[in-house]
Order: sequence, then structure tokens, then C-alpha cells
Amino acid sequence: MVTGELPAGARLPARQDLAAEHGVAEGVIREAIRQLAQEGHVVSRPGAGVFVRERPMVRRIPRSWHRERRAGSPFFASMLEQGMAGSWDYESSTVRASPEIRARLALDEPEDGRDDVMHTRYVFRADQTAWMLSDSYEPLYLTKGTIIALPEDGPLAGCGVTHRMVEIGVIVDDWVEDVGARAALPGEAKLLGISPGGIVLTVERTYLAEGRPVEVADIVVPAETSRLGYSGPVGES
Repeated sequence: MVTGELPAGARLPARQDLAAEHGVAEGVIREAIRQLAQEGHVVSRPGAGVFVRERPMVRRIPRSWHRERRAGSPFFASMLEQGMAGSWDYESSTVRASPEIRARLALDEPEDGRDDVMHTRYVFRADQTAWMLSDSYEPLYLTKGTIIALPEDGPLAGCGVTHRMVEIGVIVDDWVEDVGARAALPGEAKLLGISPGGIVLTVERTYLAEGRPVEVADIVVPAETSRLGYSGPVGES
């Protein structure tokens, strides 16, 4: 399968035939097929058999140390450069930040218990296929009552964080990303169309203006179909 000896869509021989061919017990074949399925090389179709899976298209998320404060969606531009159509669904609402998000945004505990962040949940699509999830949080003390209060509505809808913040006099001058990997949560797996427990890459992103966090986001992409590419200039020592 990995070498291409069996093409995508080909049906694997029956377990007993594979066991006889390789001189091993059927239990060994069963475990091997289970491992192949877990790694995404084969897919089981009840009543039909086990088939070689199509190799998924790998999409790249470029991450540059220098980002322009320009109009337009960075995601849309990235997909266009890779020959794909980028789009997204979203839902925004004000919420009271969790202790973790409050710490990441350096927010004090609200005295009155009111909502203190704008939470926007995204499902990003490449050629109509859900591929990236993101939960974004922006502090209301910065954006409430401004033209950028709702990230995906108003005159700056669809623009990146750096461009939107400029419009209210906040200059984003730094950003930090922590990358990890874990098993997908059930809801994430369903949205992304991957196997329950499949491995996802996670990116915890923070945008800063003069050291002050102005947006944090939790990004999730399937590890099997994603590459994170980082680049930046080499400075003076």
C-alpha cells in the first residue's frame, strides 16, 4: 500500500488467504490490518471488506515571522497560492473567559462577572472540505463598541487580526505559536471528517501589541493532511 503495489481502492485479500500466504496466524493478520487502519492506509467497509485508502491531499499552512498588515484573509490567500478555494463558517458570541484564556490574554477577573471576550469559532474549508478548526478570543475592553467588535461582520469582515487591529489604533508587533499534537476530540473528528481518536496538530497562537496580548487562538488541523511551514530572516548576532 505504501509502496503502491496495491492501488487506491483495491480490496485486500481475505485474512485467511493472507495468513496462508505469509505463514502466520490469522490473529497476526488481524492486528496488522488494525494497525494499517489506525495509520490511515486502509479503510474497512462492513460487508464488503478492507480497501486501500486514497492518499489524502496534504495542505500547507505557511507561518512567516514577518506578516503584512494587509486587508484580506491570510487563510484565503494561502489556499489560493496552493491552487485551492478557501472558505469558512463562523459563529461569534461574547463569553466570560475561562481561567486559561484569561491567563493567556492577561485579563483580570471581572468584578461584575460579565462577559469579557469575543469568542469566534471557525471551521475553515479547502475546496469545500473542512480542514482547520479555530477558536479565537479577543478582549472586549479593546474591541467593544468599535468597528471590529465582530470579527466577521462590518467593513473589515474577513480581514486578518493585524489589519483589523490597526483600524482601532492597535499595532500588532509580535506573535507566538506553540505547536503540539494529540488525539482528536470526538466533536473535532466529526467536523474534520477523520477517524475518532485520529492525530491532530494543535497551534496555540497569541498576537501581541507592545507585549500586551490582543488575541489568542487555538487551531486544530489533521496531522495526516497538514504541514506547518515556518520561515523568517536570519538577523544580526
